[in-house]
Amino acid sequence: MKTKTVILICSLLISFSAISQNGCNTYYPFKEGAQFEITSFNKKGKKESVVNYEVTEINDGVATINTIISDEKGKEITTANYQVTCDGNTVSIDFKSLMNPDLFKQYKDMEIDMSGTNLEFPNHLEIRQALKDASLKMAINMGGMKMNMSIDMINRMVNAKESITTAAGTFDCFALSYNTEMKMGLKSTFKIKEWIAEGVGLVKNETYNKNDKLIGYSELTRISNN
Repeated sequence: MKTKTVILICSLLISFSAISQNGCNTYYPFKEGAQFEITSFNKKGKKESVVNYEVTEINDGVATINTIISDEKGKEITTANYQVTCDGNTVSIDFKSLMNPDLFKQYKDMEIDMSGTNLEFPNHLEIRQALKDASLKMAINMGGMKMNMSIDMINRMVNAKESITTAAGTFDCFALSYNTEMKMGLKSTFKIKEWIAEGVGLVKNETYNKNDKLIGYSELTRISNN
C-alpha cells in the first residue's frame, strides 16, 4: 500500500475518532456550521493532502459531517458525508466512516459488502483509560473474484495530558495511542499517536511503521466554530 494512501487513511481515522462528551461538544465541534481543516504531511514535512470538514446538520443527536479531500496543490480529490451519533454518554461514529472515501471511487461499479463495529468515545477521558476497539471489514466482488479488506483499530489508550502547537494555535490535549492493522492481501501494521483538545477535537497525529519509524503526520490547520 502506498505511503501517501496510508497517511490519508490514518488522518481520516483519527479525525473521526476525536469525538466525545457531555452535550456532545467536548472533543468535537458538535455545532451546525462548525468547520475545521486537517493537513497531512510526509515524514519530511511536505504537504500530502488536506481534508476540510463541516458540520452541516444536527438532528436528534445525530450530526452530519461533510468532508472535502484535496491533494497537496489544492485540487479536489473527492467528497463524502458521514454521521456521528451522541446519546449524552457516548459518541458513536459509523464503522463505514473508517474507510477512506477516495478508495470507494476505485470500486464504484462493483458490489461491496461491509460490516464492522462503530468507533466509540466515552464523554469523560482519564489518563490510563482503555478505549474500545473498532473495525471495518469489506468484501468487494470484482466480477467473480472477491477481494477482502479489513481495518482494525486496537489497543486504544489515553496516555497523558500535553500542550501541542500547530498553525491553528496552542491547545491543551489528551495524548492517545493505538495500533491500526490493515489487511488487503498483505497485512500492514501502524502505530498511531494522537492529541485531542476539548472543544476542538483532533489537533495532531503521527503515524509510525512497525519499526517505530515516522511515516507522516497530520495537524489541525484551521478551525471555526461559528
